[in-house]
Amino acid sequence: MPRPRRPKPDDPDREFGVPFPGRVLDESRWTQTALKAMPEEGRLDWKGLFGRDAPVVLDLGCGNGRFLIGSAITRKTHDHLGTDILPVVIRYARKRGNQRGLANLRFAVLGAHELLERFVEPYSVAEIHCYHPQPYYDPAQVHRRLITPAFLALVHRSLAPGGLFVVQTDNPGYWRYIREVTKVFFDFHERIGRWADSPKGRTRREIVALKQGLPVFRGHGTAKPDLGEDDALKLADALPPPVFDADRRLRELDEL
Repeated sequence: MPRPRRPKPDDPDREFGVPFPGRVLDESRWTQTALKAMPEEGRLDWKGLFGRDAPVVLDLGCGNGRFLIGSAITRKTHDHLGTDILPVVIRYARKRGNQRGLANLRFAVLGAHELLERFVEPYSVAEIHCYHPQPYYDPAQVHRRLITPAFLALVHRSLAPGGLFVVQTDNPGYWRYIREVTKVFFDFHERIGRWADSPKGRTRREIVALKQGLPVFRGHGTAKPDLGEDDALKLADALPPPVFDADRRLRELDEL
């Protein structure tokens, strides 16, 4: 069996015909993007993790890291952390981040809710991105949906004043729910049209959805400055859970 070809410097990297951000560097310039262990006690120290004071960007459910790697390349002034519960996609993300020599980037296998609740210092993050959270079609799995009022309260708590929350889905049912509950915690705006920086898609999932002619729903908002943590939690308790009916026609796309 032939040995797999090692990537060469400046190799193009594509997914579904769309170039992946950045290029593979000479191996002497590779770095390590793995966040190997979370703190046993307390929360993450961003300055200790990245060796500097800089705005922090989180990508929750980052998949193979397409958006976060692109952001780390184009925004050297920002530090980036991506998490996902699937070890296989984090392996791909780390490999690509390593090969691009990105010192302002880390990846970890971890759930989004756990990260925000246990490890993120309140009001310490500049941006939180959440692209295509799993809608879960089986009624028995609905409780696993990520975007809930309690989760949004955690997002609000984690963001610095004026911090940005970005969310995207191709599931109409999920979008209708997100659009209603998110505006309770954020000055939220639906984006019309594709991302100017990535018209073919910020994520692998978005690329596939666009190629199949599916609508992609995008929105962003800043944390409401007059909403305290206790009030946010009270609001979360009063809001409905995400028990919407997901569009089951998208199940095959999720499996892909």
